[in-house]
Amino acid sequence: MDSGFAQTPTLPPVTRYFTNNRVPRRGRVSAGLLMFRWNRGTLEVFLARPGGPWFPNRDQDIWTIPKGEVEPGEDLMEAAVREFQEEVGIEPNGPYYELGSVRQRGGKTVHAWAFEGDWDTSVPIRTSQVEVEWPAGSGQWSVWPEIDRAAFFPLSAAREPMKLAQHPFLDRLRASIQPAMQRNRIPA
Repeated sequence: MDSGFAQTPTLPPVTRYFTNNRVPRRGRVSAGLLMFRWNRGTLEVFLARPGGPWFPNRDQDIWTIPKGEVEPGEDLMEAAVREFQEEVGIEPNGPYYELGSVRQRGGKTVHAWAFEGDWDTSVPIRTSQVEVEWPAGSGQWSVWPEIDRAAFFPLSAAREPMKLAQHPFLDRLRASIQPAMQRNRIPA
C-alpha cells in the first residue's frame, strides 16, 4: 500500500580516504556525465564542486563534471551513470553523446558522455560522504560531502571554474550539438 511518502534513496557507504597515502596515482580511470540544458537560448552545462577540506576558498580550476572511479571490470558508460547519480543524486536519462577522454594532471584518465537534462535548483543535491583524515597524518577523521555545490554555467563562462584538463569536454559538446544549434539558429 502506498503511504504517500516519497522513499528516501539509500546513499552509498562513507568512503575513507587517507590524505597521506603514497599510492601511485598513475593509471586511475574515472567516468562521468556532463549534463547540459538550454536556458532562454543559452547553452548551459552542469558542474560540481568537490567537497572536503582541500579547497575551502578556491573556486577557479576546481569544478568538474560529476564523475568517479571505475570499478574493476565495470563498463565505462555504466560507471558514468552510477557516479553521476552517487555524486549529485540526479537520475540521468539519455540519449548520451560520447565526449571521449582526457588525462588530468595527476595522471587520471576521465571518460565522459553528455546528455540533455535539468535540475530543480530548489532541491538540494544528494551526494555521498567521504571520511577524510584531516589534517593529514593526524589520525583525526571527519566526514565531508563528496560534492559541496553544483550549478549550471553558461558554456561561455564554464571554463573559469572548470578544471583545465576537462575543457576539451566543453569543445566536444559544442561540436556534437552544433548541427542542432545551426538548425535552430541558436548562437554558438
